[in-house]
Amino acid sequence: MPEPEFELAGKRVYVPGHRGMVGGALVRRLAGEHCDVLTSSRSNVDLRNQAQVEAWFAANRPQAVFLAAAKVGGIHANNVYRAEFIYDNLAIAMNIIHAAHKYDVEKLMFLGSTCIYPKLAPQPMNEDQLLQGPLEQTNEPYAIAKIAGIKLAESYRRQYGADFISVMPTNLYGPGDNYHPENSHVAAALIRRFHEAKETRAPSVTVWGTGTPRREFLYVDDLADACIHLMRTYSAEGLINIGCGADVTIRELAETIAATVGYTGKLEFDSSRPDGTPRKLVDVGRLGALGWRASTSLHDGLKLAYADFLSRPRRAA
Repeated sequence: MPEPEFELAGKRVYVPGHRGMVGGALVRRLAGEHCDVLTSSRSNVDLRNQAQVEAWFAANRPQAVFLAAAKVGGIHANNVYRAEFIYDNLAIAMNIIHAAHKYDVEKLMFLGSTCIYPKLAPQPMNEDQLLQGPLEQTNEPYAIAKIAGIKLAESYRRQYGADFISVMPTNLYGPGDNYHPENSHVAAALIRRFHEAKETRAPSVTVWGTGTPRREFLYVDDLADACIHLMRTYSAEGLINIGCGADVTIRELAETIAATVGYTGKLEFDSSRPDGTPRKLVDVGRLGALGWRASTSLHDGLKLAYADFLSRPRRAA
């Protein structure tokens, strides 16, 4: 007999990181689940501080947790702010997962990242590739922190029987993204760059790297829907990839964004900038077997992301 679904309706559901792109998408999606969504601001809870996190859990007693809080950024930020990325993400994972156990949270989902997989992992990357080879050096500290979060959830599950699960989203984009000119992820950075080039009528736009690496891109509201689906239906130790199952080259992504923005100038590529992993495509076979697949095309998702960018009074974090 199949396991009974975990119901969110009527429960207190905590989304640490609700101001970020992923957390914001989860809050939007949870609005239709008839649950009491709990959030916390940096001004009253520093998630890196164990005492503050435990005091919040003691006072609010969440029954379910989507651990979306993280310090995130693109290749440049991951490589330059290495100490901050490993320290902040280790502390956040450790404090929230331990507090969830201590205060009897019924179910927790840890959201990782596909950068946990080896740099040269066979493609598409399945969940069994974890710890099977060296990581990509530019984001190794962040990846190690995320691997530690996976192992924390796994260890609390094994030792205490906690219903803690881990999911690994692919590259994300969409409403709530960070459009910083240097520290953002590639899709957001290109949206800003092409928009500004269109406004200034620049003859060309330079894209970091060679344009040849292949990447998979998932619209963030699709991710949120997948997370709700897995929170309901999945309860096991093994992690689950979340993606759309298709990838494009960075050149193809840039061309699509340029067309979306309406930029008609020339594209150039700066090969002195790091490319990162040659290819990152996740195997979504386990996710598909659980009854979920992405519904937003890259073309449609980028239109929605650009509309979000245009709606913002301030476009840089």
